Amino acid sequence: MTALDHPPLKHRLGLVSATRHCLTLAGRNLRHLKANPGEIIGFAVVQPLMVIALLVYVFGGAIAGDTATYLQYALPGLIVQSSVTSVLATGTGLHQDISVGLFDRLRSLPIARIAPLMGHLIGTLVRVWAGLLMLLAVGAAQGFEVRTGVWAALAGLLLVALFSAGLAWLSMMIGLAAKSVTTVHLFTGMLSIPLTFCSNVFVKTDTMPGWLQFWADINPISQEATALRALLTGGPVGDSVWWTLGWTVVMTAVFAPLAIQAYRRRV
Repeated sequence: MTALDHPPLKHRLGLVSATRHCLTLAGRNLRHLKANPGEIIGFAVVQPLMVIALLVYVFGGAIAGDTATYLQYALPGLIVQSSVTSVLATGTGLHQDISVGLFDRLRSLPIARIAPLMGHLIGTLVRVWAGLLMLLAVGAAQGFEVRTGVWAALAGLLLVALFSAGLAWLSMMIGLAAKSVTTVHLFTGMLSIPLTFCSNVFVKTDTMPGWLQFWADINPISQEATALRALLTGGPVGDSVWWTLGWTVVMTAVFAPLAIQAYRRRV
Protein backbone atom coordinates (compact mmCIF):
# COMPACT_ATOMS: atom_id res chain seq x y z
CA MET A 1 0.00 0.00 0.00
CA THR A 2 1.40 3.42 -0.92
CA ALA A 3 0.72 6.99 0.11
CA LEU A 4 -1.44 7.35 -3.00
CA ASP A 5 -3.92 4.88 -1.52
CA HIS A 6 -4.73 7.33 1.27
CA PRO A 7 -6.79 10.49 0.82
CA PRO A 8 -5.00 13.74 1.68
CA LEU A 9 -5.17 14.55 5.36
CA LYS A 10 -7.36 17.52 6.31
CA HIS A 11 -5.89 19.68 9.01
CA ARG A 12 -5.50 23.30 9.96
CA LEU A 13 -2.09 24.74 10.60
CA GLY A 14 -1.10 28.04 12.11
CA LEU A 15 1.26 30.50 10.47
CA VAL A 16 4.15 29.47 12.74
CA SER A 17 3.76 25.77 11.90
CA ALA A 18 3.43 26.49 8.19
CA THR A 19 6.55 28.67 8.27
CA ARG A 20 8.46 25.94 10.10
CA HIS A 21 7.43 23.39 7.48
CA CYS A 22 8.57 25.70 4.67
CA LEU A 23 11.96 26.23 6.33
CA THR A 24 12.34 22.50 6.99
CA LEU A 25 11.84 21.67 3.32
CA ALA A 26 14.11 24.55 2.31
CA GLY A 27 16.77 23.01 4.55
CA ARG A 28 16.22 19.68 2.83
CA ASN A 29 16.85 21.25 -0.56
CA LEU A 30 20.02 22.89 0.70
CA ARG A 31 21.27 19.66 2.30
CA HIS A 32 21.22 18.14 -1.17
CA LEU A 33 23.98 20.59 -2.04
CA LYS A 34 25.92 19.57 1.08
CA ALA A 35 25.71 15.96 -0.07
CA ASN A 36 27.24 17.00 -3.41
CA PRO A 37 30.34 19.06 -2.57
CA GLY A 38 31.49 18.84 -6.17
CA GLU A 39 28.37 20.71 -7.26
CA ILE A 40 29.00 23.42 -4.65
CA ILE A 41 32.63 23.86 -5.60
CA GLY A 42 31.82 23.79 -9.30
CA PHE A 43 28.99 26.32 -9.28
CA ALA A 44 30.04 28.53 -6.36
CA VAL A 45 33.81 28.69 -6.83
CA VAL A 46 35.08 27.36 -10.15
CA GLN A 47 32.34 28.78 -12.37
CA PRO A 48 32.63 32.40 -11.06
CA LEU A 49 36.41 32.25 -11.42
CA MET A 50 36.17 30.94 -14.97
CA VAL A 51 33.47 33.41 -16.03
CA ILE A 52 35.33 36.41 -14.63
CA ALA A 53 38.64 35.23 -16.09
CA LEU A 54 37.11 34.60 -19.53
CA LEU A 55 35.03 37.76 -19.84
CA VAL A 56 37.27 40.24 -18.06
CA TYR A 57 40.75 39.09 -19.03
CA VAL A 58 39.98 37.76 -22.52
CA PHE A 59 37.39 40.27 -23.76
CA GLY A 60 37.72 43.12 -21.25
CA GLY A 61 40.60 44.93 -22.94
CA ALA A 62 38.94 44.79 -26.37
CA ILE A 63 35.55 45.91 -25.05
CA ALA A 64 36.44 48.61 -22.53
CA GLY A 65 40.08 49.40 -23.22
CA ASP A 66 41.42 47.81 -20.06
CA THR A 67 40.40 44.97 -17.77
CA ALA A 68 39.96 47.10 -14.63
CA THR A 69 37.34 49.34 -16.29
CA TYR A 70 35.51 46.36 -17.75
CA LEU A 71 35.50 44.55 -14.38
CA GLN A 72 33.68 47.51 -12.81
CA TYR A 73 31.08 47.33 -15.60
CA ALA A 74 30.75 43.57 -15.96
CA LEU A 75 30.69 42.24 -12.40
CA PRO A 76 27.19 43.55 -11.50
CA GLY A 77 25.97 42.05 -14.77
CA LEU A 78 27.63 38.74 -13.97
CA ILE A 79 25.88 38.71 -10.59
CA VAL A 80 22.53 39.19 -12.33
CA GLN A 81 23.34 36.53 -14.95
CA SER A 82 24.41 34.07 -12.25
CA SER A 83 21.22 34.66 -10.25
CA VAL A 84 19.05 34.07 -13.34
CA THR A 85 20.85 30.78 -14.03
CA SER A 86 20.37 29.62 -10.42
CA VAL A 87 16.69 30.57 -10.41
CA LEU A 88 15.88 28.85 -13.69
CA ALA A 89 17.33 25.61 -12.25
CA THR A 90 14.54 25.63 -9.63
CA GLY A 91 12.05 24.18 -12.08
CA THR A 92 14.32 21.21 -12.75
CA GLY A 93 14.63 20.36 -9.04
CA LEU A 94 10.90 20.71 -8.56
CA HIS A 95 10.11 18.44 -11.50
CA GLN A 96 12.56 15.80 -10.25
CA ASP A 97 10.91 15.80 -6.80
CA ILE A 98 7.54 15.18 -8.43
CA SER A 99 8.92 12.49 -10.74
CA VAL A 100 10.31 10.41 -7.86
CA GLY A 101 7.04 10.64 -5.91
CA LEU A 102 8.33 12.90 -3.14
CA PHE A 103 5.33 15.21 -3.32
CA ASP A 104 2.94 12.25 -3.02
CA ARG A 105 4.76 11.25 0.15
CA LEU A 106 4.64 14.80 1.51
CA ARG A 107 0.93 15.01 0.76
CA SER A 108 0.28 12.15 3.19
CA LEU A 109 2.02 14.03 6.00
CA PRO A 110 0.44 16.69 8.25
CA ILE A 111 2.35 19.60 6.71
CA ALA A 112 1.27 22.81 5.02
CA ARG A 113 0.40 22.07 1.41
CA ILE A 114 2.31 25.10 0.19
CA ALA A 115 5.47 24.02 2.05
CA PRO A 116 7.06 22.03 -0.82
CA LEU A 117 6.78 25.02 -3.17
CA MET A 118 7.97 27.54 -0.60
CA GLY A 119 10.79 25.21 0.40
CA HIS A 120 12.09 25.29 -3.18
CA LEU A 121 11.64 29.08 -3.36
CA ILE A 122 13.52 29.73 -0.09
CA GLY A 123 16.26 27.26 -1.03
CA THR A 124 16.67 29.04 -4.37
CA LEU A 125 17.01 32.45 -2.72
CA VAL A 126 19.68 31.12 -0.34
CA ARG A 127 21.64 29.75 -3.32
CA VAL A 128 21.26 33.07 -5.14
CA TRP A 129 22.64 35.01 -2.17
CA ALA A 130 25.51 32.55 -1.72
CA GLY A 131 26.37 32.85 -5.40
CA LEU A 132 26.29 36.65 -5.53
CA LEU A 133 28.39 36.96 -2.36
CA MET A 134 30.92 34.57 -3.87
CA LEU A 135 31.03 36.62 -7.08
CA LEU A 136 31.51 39.81 -5.06
CA ALA A 137 34.35 38.20 -3.10
CA VAL A 138 36.05 36.90 -6.26
CA GLY A 139 35.53 40.26 -7.97
CA ALA A 140 36.98 42.15 -4.99
CA ALA A 141 40.03 39.91 -5.09
CA GLN A 142 40.44 40.89 -8.77
CA GLY A 143 40.11 44.61 -8.03
CA PHE A 144 36.37 45.32 -8.13
CA GLU A 145 35.40 48.25 -5.89
CA VAL A 146 32.03 48.99 -4.32
CA ARG A 147 32.02 52.77 -4.73
CA THR A 148 28.74 53.48 -2.99
CA GLY A 149 27.72 53.14 0.64
CA VAL A 150 26.90 49.99 2.52
CA TRP A 151 23.18 50.68 2.42
CA ALA A 152 23.16 51.25 -1.33
CA ALA A 153 25.05 48.00 -1.87
CA LEU A 154 22.66 46.10 0.39
CA ALA A 155 19.71 47.65 -1.45
CA GLY A 156 21.19 46.39 -4.72
CA LEU A 157 21.62 42.84 -3.42
CA LEU A 158 18.10 42.91 -1.95
CA LEU A 159 16.78 44.01 -5.33
CA VAL A 160 18.45 40.97 -6.93
CA ALA A 161 16.82 38.70 -4.33
CA LEU A 162 13.36 40.20 -4.94
CA PHE A 163 13.65 39.87 -8.70
CA SER A 164 14.90 36.28 -8.28
CA ALA A 165 11.82 35.45 -6.20
CA GLY A 166 9.56 36.73 -8.97
CA LEU A 167 11.45 34.85 -11.67
CA ALA A 168 11.44 31.67 -9.53
CA TRP A 169 7.65 31.45 -9.88
CA LEU A 170 8.05 31.28 -13.67
CA SER A 171 10.66 28.54 -13.32
CA MET A 172 8.48 26.57 -10.89
CA MET A 173 5.48 26.88 -13.20
CA ILE A 174 7.56 25.37 -16.03
CA GLY A 175 8.80 22.59 -13.74
CA LEU A 176 5.26 21.74 -12.64
CA ALA A 177 3.67 21.91 -16.10
CA ALA A 178 6.39 20.10 -18.09
CA LYS A 179 6.10 16.40 -18.87
CA SER A 180 9.82 15.65 -18.60
CA VAL A 181 13.10 17.07 -17.32
CA THR A 182 14.20 17.49 -20.93
CA THR A 183 11.26 19.81 -21.55
CA VAL A 184 12.14 21.83 -18.45
CA HIS A 185 15.73 22.22 -19.67
CA LEU A 186 14.49 23.20 -23.14
CA PHE A 187 12.13 25.94 -21.95
CA THR A 188 14.47 27.36 -19.30
CA GLY A 189 17.33 27.39 -21.84
CA MET A 190 15.12 29.20 -24.36
CA LEU A 191 14.35 31.79 -21.69
CA SER A 192 17.91 32.18 -20.45
CA ILE A 193 19.54 33.06 -23.79
CA PRO A 194 17.36 36.04 -24.87
CA LEU A 195 17.12 37.31 -21.30
CA THR A 196 20.83 37.36 -20.43
CA PHE A 197 22.69 37.63 -23.75
CA CYS A 198 20.33 40.14 -25.40
CA SER A 199 20.82 42.64 -22.60
CA ASN A 200 23.39 45.06 -21.22
CA VAL A 201 24.79 42.42 -18.84
CA PHE A 202 28.08 42.02 -20.77
CA VAL A 203 28.19 45.03 -23.12
CA LYS A 204 26.42 48.34 -23.59
CA THR A 205 23.51 48.33 -26.01
CA ASP A 206 24.60 51.37 -28.07
CA THR A 207 26.13 49.37 -30.93
CA MET A 208 23.34 46.80 -31.26
CA PRO A 209 20.98 46.86 -34.28
CA GLY A 210 17.89 48.97 -33.64
CA TRP A 211 15.44 46.12 -33.18
CA LEU A 212 17.80 44.29 -30.82
CA GLN A 213 18.62 47.47 -28.91
CA PHE A 214 14.89 48.07 -28.35
CA TRP A 215 14.51 44.66 -26.74
CA ALA A 216 17.77 44.93 -24.79
CA ASP A 217 16.69 48.28 -23.31
CA ILE A 218 13.29 47.04 -22.10
CA ASN A 219 14.63 43.63 -21.11
CA PRO A 220 14.00 43.16 -17.35
CA ILE A 221 17.51 41.74 -16.99
CA SER A 222 18.96 44.97 -18.44
CA GLN A 223 16.92 47.01 -15.97
CA GLU A 224 18.07 44.84 -13.07
CA ALA A 225 21.73 44.99 -14.17
CA THR A 226 21.55 48.78 -14.61
CA ALA A 227 20.05 49.21 -11.14
CA LEU A 228 22.61 46.93 -9.46
CA ARG A 229 25.49 48.55 -11.38
CA ALA A 230 24.44 52.00 -10.18
CA LEU A 231 23.88 50.87 -6.58
CA LEU A 232 27.30 49.17 -6.42
CA THR A 233 29.54 51.43 -8.48
CA GLY A 234 27.70 54.76 -8.50
CA GLY A 235 26.22 56.66 -11.41
CA PRO A 236 22.62 57.49 -12.22
CA VAL A 237 20.06 54.92 -11.09
CA GLY A 238 17.31 56.51 -13.18
CA ASP A 239 14.09 54.57 -13.11
CA SER A 240 15.78 51.16 -13.42
CA VAL A 241 14.98 50.29 -9.80
CA TRP A 242 11.30 50.99 -10.35
CA TRP A 243 11.29 49.01 -13.61
CA THR A 244 12.92 46.07 -11.81
CA LEU A 245 10.40 46.21 -8.98
CA GLY A 246 7.59 46.50 -11.52
CA TRP A 247 8.79 43.42 -13.42
CA THR A 248 9.04 41.57 -10.08
CA VAL A 249 5.44 42.40 -9.20
CA VAL A 250 4.19 41.45 -12.67
CA MET A 251 6.02 38.09 -12.69
CA THR A 252 4.79 37.25 -9.20
CA ALA A 253 1.21 38.29 -9.95
CA VAL A 254 1.09 36.29 -13.19
CA PHE A 255 3.19 33.19 -12.54
CA ALA A 256 2.62 32.53 -8.81
CA PRO A 257 -1.12 31.75 -9.29
CA LEU A 258 -0.32 29.67 -12.39
CA ALA A 259 2.39 27.72 -10.52
CA ILE A 260 0.09 27.07 -7.53
CA GLN A 261 -2.68 25.94 -9.89
CA ALA A 262 -0.29 23.56 -11.67
CA TYR A 263 0.94 22.33 -8.29
CA ARG A 264 -2.60 21.49 -7.17
CA ARG A 265 -3.19 19.55 -10.37
CA ARG A 266 0.01 17.52 -9.88
CA VAL A 267 -0.55 16.65 -6.20
